[in-house]
Amino acid sequence: MNFIFTDDQLAFREAISRFLMTEAAPEMLRDIWETDAGRSPDLRGKIAEQGLTALSVPEECGGLGMDDIAWALMTQELGYYAIPDSLADTAYVAVGLLAALPQSEQRDAWLAQIAEGSVRVAVGHPVNPWVADAGLADWLLLAHQDEVHMVPRNQVSVQGNASIDASRRLYTVTWTPGSATRVAEAQSGRALWAESLNRGALSVAGQLIGLAQRMLDLSVDYVAQRKQFGKPIGSFQAVKHHLADVATQVEFAKPVLYRAAHALAKGEADVDVRISHARLACCEASWLAARHGIQVHGAMGYTWEVDLQMFMKRAWALDNAWGDRALHKTRVEQHLLGAALLPGNTFEE
Repeated sequence: MNFIFTDDQLAFREAISRFLMTEAAPEMLRDIWETDAGRSPDLRGKIAEQGLTALSVPEECGGLGMDDIAWALMTQELGYYAIPDSLADTAYVAVGLLAALPQSEQRDAWLAQIAEGSVRVAVGHPVNPWVADAGLADWLLLAHQDEVHMVPRNQVSVQGNASIDASRRLYTVTWTPGSATRVAEAQSGRALWAESLNRGALSVAGQLIGLAQRMLDLSVDYVAQRKQFGKPIGSFQAVKHHLADVATQVEFAKPVLYRAAHALAKGEADVDVRISHARLACCEASWLAARHGIQVHGAMGYTWEVDLQMFMKRAWALDNAWGDRALHKTRVEQHLLGAALLPGNTFEE
């Protein structure tokens, strides 16, 4: 299997990384956090200009037509810079669901609007108790007994729910299903929601790896500057071991993430367990990065003034998004217990 990314994928990631480095600095994110909406229309518009909202929109609808593998790279950047926006829900999860619908004028119009960045679509998957950005969305993709409904914002009632991550805007949604909003019947909707769960979980996994890498980088910078007994604390063996453990966990999780993205892009039969494996591996990496980051910061990482807390809280908040650990462990367990593990099934003759 070829794990080499294409030149287009790598170039696009580099361009997005350079852009976010200047447009999403921590001090700018703090300002956005403290606004009532917790979102920056200006930042969202600039991200759309970079083409990120059009990444997986089909080319005939004005998009770039890139696949899940490209998003495995992009979500890492969204996590690394802790972008205060559920961008991937609109540009990746919602686009994937809408693109799978039968072609129609309305469906193409929605995709074109997402590509140009003029609409925000919130996704209310049954696995999530709350809908991210529902109060700010123009449209909501909602489930009713496996049916898929595309509901305008003025037809739902929302109630906000607080999150440990100040940039997460979570809402309880109340609405009345109707034939006018239904875009997929239950039979086809069941498969659409299952695929959306995998896309959402893959999106979270990528963000968690990006968050883990950022927390590791912040910790490395801190221990190089903080001194005790006349030496940088980064020179102490115990501190080196903590950070080396994080670096190892991050690097071990990345291939799992990329393998899951490949399985999703190619529609492989074992895609569910691949996605859950990636989700669990990336979650473990982010939690280890947060725990050791706090330790080497001497618990200062909790405080508002230290950048670490922004990424740490995002990692904690995403832990239960798009399926908690129990759900993903169950999917892995069911696969392992039902798999044929005898030598004749493990190795080709």
